[in-house]
Amino acid sequence: MTQAPARTDILEIARDQVLGRGIGFDRDQTLEVLQLPDDRIDDLLAVAHDVRMAWCGPEVEVEGIISLKTGGCPEDCHFCSQSGLFASPVRAARLDIPSLVEAAKQTAKTGATEFCIVAAVRGPDERLLAQVAAGIEAIRNEVDIQIACSLGMLTQDQVDRLVAMGVHRYNHNLETARSHFPKVVTTHTWEERFETLRMVREAGMEVCCGGILGMGETVEQRAEFAADLAALEPDEVPLNFLNPRPGTPFGDLEVLPATEALKAVAAFRLALPRTILRFAGGREITLGDLGAQKGILGGINAVIVGNYLTTLGRPAETDLDLLGELKMPIKALGETI
Repeated sequence: MTQAPARTDILEIARDQVLGRGIGFDRDQTLEVLQLPDDRIDDLLAVAHDVRMAWCGPEVEVEGIISLKTGGCPEDCHFCSQSGLFASPVRAARLDIPSLVEAAKQTAKTGATEFCIVAAVRGPDERLLAQVAAGIEAIRNEVDIQIACSLGMLTQDQVDRLVAMGVHRYNHNLETARSHFPKVVTTHTWEERFETLRMVREAGMEVCCGGILGMGETVEQRAEFAADLAALEPDEVPLNFLNPRPGTPFGDLEVLPATEALKAVAAFRLALPRTILRFAGGREITLGDLGAQKGILGGINAVIVGNYLTTLGRPAETDLDLLGELKMPIKALGETI
């Protein structure tokens, strides 16, 4: 009786397929990566780092974000303390234009090339769009930085107006796998979010789309989510890890173990070899300082510096010092235009 040939190791396949040929992993291959035993994490991160260096280079894109409108959102995203439907401590507030310009200035001083204006809304109304337009004009008069926006779901007319304002990149996260989405949000659909992303892409803006890991999804759904994103071909994928917020339906969920978070970082890099993969919210409590370093050496090539929308991040200097220690140059503004 002949013996079946030994199955090729998934990391060897990664070196040939992803590193060697730039072909991202599919859903089944990504799942196999996510299911690797913990004692293979270092080997996995090394392969993911090699992929990042080969297909993206050593530069790290740095971004700051600011909330133009905080809280009072009518949607029920179960992870979000900005929903007006939950008894969270976040209250509705708006930022004025001078404060927006000052935030952009402080962001630029860190070396960041991206400044993202965010609003907690289902989609922008006329008042918000007018404020965004005034804010962008004021920032451009004083700060040399690319401007991105994250304003919820858009109509075609709103997409066209943002393009005319010179918005460089639009963020709209799918948040999680399509199959898990109804357990995360019930006031709108995954398909509605995807439609906004389609219009953004067709209008010529860069697409920024990621999500949050650790919201009760299975490992299989994490692989599904990576495949969803790969099919979308976004320019940037922000990877967040759930930081459970008091008063939200997900407030009592356990923080994702660091081992699972690191496997996910590497798996998403292997599924998206050419994409900007950005460390975003929750990495501080999920990974800590050592895990952040491992992530940057395991496929990450962009970071948000400073605080997030309703949670504290690491001081910008801490991340910038880490990039210096790792000899990871910060992407220059001129190369992102």
